[in-house]
Amino acid sequence: MKRGFLLGKFMPPHAGHLSLIRAARALVDELTVLVCWLPGDPIPGVTRLGWMRALAPDCRVVGHGALVPQAPEDSADFWPIWRAIVAAAHPEPIDTLFAGEAYGAELARQVGGLFVPLGGRVLGLADDPVAGLSTSAIRADPGAHWRYLPAPVQAHYRRTVCLHGAESTGKSTLAAALAAGTGALIVGEYGRSHCEVHRGPLSLDDLLLIGRAQTAMIAAAAPWAGPLLIADTDALMTAAWTEMLLGQRPGELMAAPRADLYLLLEPDLPWVDDGTRFFSDAADRHRFARIVEQVLIDAGVPFARIAGQGAARLEAARAAIGAMT
Repeated sequence: MKRGFLLGKFMPPHAGHLSLIRAARALVDELTVLVCWLPGDPIPGVTRLGWMRALAPDCRVVGHGALVPQAPEDSADFWPIWRAIVAAAHPEPIDTLFAGEAYGAELARQVGGLFVPLGGRVLGLADDPVAGLSTSAIRADPGAHWRYLPAPVQAHYRRTVCLHGAESTGKSTLAAALAAGTGALIVGEYGRSHCEVHRGPLSLDDLLLIGRAQTAMIAAAAPWAGPLLIADTDALMTAAWTEMLLGQRPGELMAAPRADLYLLLEPDLPWVDDGTRFFSDAADRHRFARIVEQVLIDAGVPFARIAGQGAARLEAARAAIGAMT
């Protein structure tokens, strides 16, 4: 039985980490991966531990999150502390110690095992797009490195923006303009298709189906999206419709998954009859706009008001998205 060991923060894990792990795993019978973290890290350690267990299912993945020195100059007891940490994670003798950086040589001397320097920084491949990946650069701009992030990490960084507003406030037009400038994936409005196919008054069952279908469409599209997913509407908007049409606000719709940011489109555009719209009367439109806004307030979701015509409306939306944390 040949046993290997490697450690890292994996904050976040990326293609370079996974290439190192997969190459290391191919060279040993059993590979232990130690995920290390500190309190207050930008990405919680337990999150990274879960990611690594999912991404390396054929490895023994263990975690360590205690506050300990991070470099030999931090403490005279640095190496005794880390020898104990490694022994707890890998109690058996280590045959091979893998690392993508030069620290692996000294770590191997301290804990045992032949140092096998897999990885770009040791091999002088810092300019390699995979081997030279920087976790700090990824955290600073995940979108620039999107293709090198595994699915759980992409999901962590992906942001969903939902357009929310009464009829004829330019949601679909704005969604298309935002996508044209960002390459974002748009999830369209199921309710419009439903109304075009099933003519007639909307029942509570119809509206619940519309909300459920919209939620399902957003969830199904998310894995194919990049850093930004734009939803033309979601279940909160369906909740507003239900209140406007039926005088009730279903808890199911209010409890549906939420977007990271809602763009509340002000009703300051001319009302246009597209064949599926209901409320041309100014008083009805004003009442609907109040309901639409109150739904967001009651849901406690982050939202930005978007007003203006044409380019001004688009720039306001872009600014709100750019300010997202």
